[in-house]
Amino acid sequence: MLRSRDRAGHSPWAPVPAERRHRGDLLVAAVIVVLLLVVGLAYGLNSPAARTESVTATGSPTPVPVAGPVPGGFTELWRAQSPATPVPVAGGPDVVVAEGSRVSGRDAVTGAERWSYTRALPLCTVAGAYDRVNALYRNGEYCSELSSLTPTTGVRGPSRTLDARPGVRLIGEDPVLATGPDYLETFRSDLVRTAEYGTVFALKEPGDQPRTGCSFRSFAAARDRAGVLEKCPGDAGERLSVLRPSGTDGDKPAFDATVVLPGVAGAQLVAVSPERAAVLLPGAPALALFDRGGRRVGTAPVEAGPRLNVPADGVARTTTDPAARYWWTGSATIALDATTLAPRWTLPDTLGPGTRYGDDLLVPTPTGLAAVDPASGAVRRSVPVDRGGWTGPVQLATAGGLLVELRGTELVVLRPA
Repeated sequence: MLRSRDRAGHSPWAPVPAERRHRGDLLVAAVIVVLLLVVGLAYGLNSPAARTESVTATGSPTPVPVAGPVPGGFTELWRAQSPATPVPVAGGPDVVVAEGSRVSGRDAVTGAERWSYTRALPLCTVAGAYDRVNALYRNGEYCSELSSLTPTTGVRGPSRTLDARPGVRLIGEDPVLATGPDYLETFRSDLVRTAEYGTVFALKEPGDQPRTGCSFRSFAAARDRAGVLEKCPGDAGERLSVLRPSGTDGDKPAFDATVVLPGVAGAQLVAVSPERAAVLLPGAPALALFDRGGRRVGTAPVEAGPRLNVPADGVARTTTDPAARYWWTGSATIALDATTLAPRWTLPDTLGPGTRYGDDLLVPTPTGLAAVDPASGAVRRSVPVDRGGWTGPVQLATAGGLLVELRGTELVVLRPA
């Protein structure tokens, strides 16, 4: 088919001769090109990728010694400031250090940096879970930018956005619970959110959240359970709520239990297990035990000691092993049965909950460490540790046969003497 032509014989599809283009058209086109280049450059300079520096490990770490019998003493290998790790994070041969905007993996033996991850945002908190290091950064008003890292290499894993508030802690595993003053959420190993409760930032369905205006006081987590002690308008006392993340439907949280403790103010949620919750009642120290449905099944007096720790972040200082939870009251370490959460034994005059080392539980004391029988609480031996005048709380972890102490904001790695 022949194309039509005008009376002058020109085809309507022929290109416009250069001499017929207006200078204004060319100027507009040039401005558009410049704007596109500027926008592209600005995005490139300010994108998350451009503002992130990730250096992964290339060599092999120094082999760590195997934990054997508790030695007669420990000597210091190295130390580093790590204010963004509320508890020590040790990943096999590496120890995680976090300060400012930087997370790094240090060789547990030498202290040399093996990998690092830095963003142009301040860190809120760093915690270990699911064999990863979870680093949460603050972006504006919220602690919202969560990155996961392999603890031995620094290789990046999944990432996601949270709605957590400053002061957040990441506790537990399966799920991880992100705490907050009026909002909490849980997520699984792929970082997908499994539940949220409280003042939800973008509520999809009105009425999905059962209560409003509540303030959250303390938190605990166990397998498929997230506990919170809260104060809600109109309640006659503090309320214990235990969420079941696997049963959550969208914004609507599922609960194993939610029960008001009449007349109770100033309590602490110490721990939850798959079947129980333990709440420290004010006054004469006692643990109130609640079953999975929220029924109070007992009260056990505890020898908390002269100083009772009230954690500013709402998380009781505990460690765990298959047999027990070890809770530091502020003056004493108390072993709670792993299933019933009933107190089993008490060790007075301690600085933290302790950690397993071989067949023993090592508990920090003002003079060093107590090597304790985990079943009975009997002290098998005392090990001196020179902390250079530090008398505050001490939280412990192990990297093989090495001992990691968190003294305030400083990590100190010790080896058997």
